[in-house]
Formats: sequence, C-alpha cells, structure tokens
Amino acid sequence: MEIVTARLKLRSARADDLEAMHAVLSDPRATRWWSTPPHESLEQTRVWLDSMIANGPDQPDFVIERNGVVIGKAGFWKLPEVGYILHPDHWGQGFAAEAVAAAISHVFAIRGIDDLIADVDPENAASIRLLERLGFVRTGFAERTWEIAGEWKDSLYYGLSRVDWSTRQRT
Repeated sequence: MEIVTARLKLRSARADDLEAMHAVLSDPRATRWWSTPPHESLEQTRVWLDSMIANGPDQPDFVIERNGVVIGKAGFWKLPEVGYILHPDHWGQGFAAEAVAAAISHVFAIRGIDDLIADVDPENAASIRLLERLGFVRTGFAERTWEIAGEWKDSLYYGLSRVDWSTRQRT
C-alpha cells in the first residue's frame, strides 16, 4: 500500500526500514511523548518493526518517506486510534500534518469507520496543535494513564468524525 502526497510517500513498512526507524525510535526527543522509552537496541526496534509489518498491508499504518528517506511513521496501529512519530530533524515543517491528513483520508475512504480517536500527553503542545488543526476536538482527560520508564503520564483524548472530516475537506 502506498499513498503519495505533495512532499511525502506513506507506504507499508519493510524489513529494510530498520535502521531509519531505529534512528527515530531511539531518539529521546522523538520519544518524549511516545508510548515507550527510547529504544536501546536495534533488536528492540526490529521487534517493533516486525509487529508493524505483521499487521500487513491492510492495516492503515505507514512509514513516512521524504525524498526516499524514512523519517517516521503515521497511521493507525490499531483502529480507530491515530498515531505518529517523526525524527526531530523533520519537525516544524508540516510533515506530520501532511502525513496524518493523508492517513485519515485513506482510512475514511477504505473503512466503514465513523470516528477516529487520539490520546495525547497534555504537555505535548505540538501534537495538540496538529490534532486541532486537523479538526480533532477534545473529548476528555484522564490522569495517570501511561507509565513510561517509571513516570506516570496523563492523557487528553481527542476525536474526529467522518462527517467533520468530510466537511473540512470541502471547505
């Protein structure tokens, strides 16, 4: 499966993405709000990548390429929850928004799902801005929902409906 946007290619993960995804998942800046601490070994990333590959091409979860280089991932590791991570060298250029928007359009086009969700750390201002820019609305809050490396994190919950997405795409 492959989606091409103005500046990016989203595609199914492959075994040869290991080094590039390890560069993302081992970077403490990239994983600050990720669901696991930075990967300490290539083997840890291999297990993660193998599970992404095992989900198969029908699972709308993609690695992101820019000019032939893998810079992160975006999509739905488990529908209906969206997730994304980019290497910090590619932050602040709109790539995450471009990739996530493409993944959202794709999932609404191929699946009979009416609502998407996101779980974001309240301290992750950039991700909150991204979700809100894409039309997600805050639906809730919970304390101490994730324990990552011995530290408890809170969650802001966001939702996006198919109707709201379609309306935004027409305007």
